[in-house]
Amino acid sequence: MSASPTLGQPTAAPGSVTMYSTTWCGYCKNLKRQLDSLNIPFNVVDIEQDEAAAKFVEGVNGGNRTVPTVLFPDGTALTNPTAAVVKARLAEAANSAASGAPA
Repeated sequence: MSASPTLGQPTAAPGSVTMYSTTWCGYCKNLKRQLDSLNIPFNVVDIEQDEAAAKFVEGVNGGNRTVPTVLFPDGTALTNPTAAVVKARLAEAANSAASGAPA
């Protein structure tokens, strides 16, 4: 699932992503391991410790606290993407930025 950026929405730093996660999520652990192996920078936010983050995740997932939810620098989000999809989205954004085109 993808969401459009909205005013006041959290953002990820250029070239990195923010992963909304929990400590017990196996899919999250797997994605973290894969992002590490691809040298993709990411920040992790535990939605069980951060209520604002939990509300953001609910907002992009139809009211559900589905993790991993990954936030990209352009403000869009994907739920449970593969590491290959994350890498491709970041590369696409970098190419768009280099050419001056919107991401």
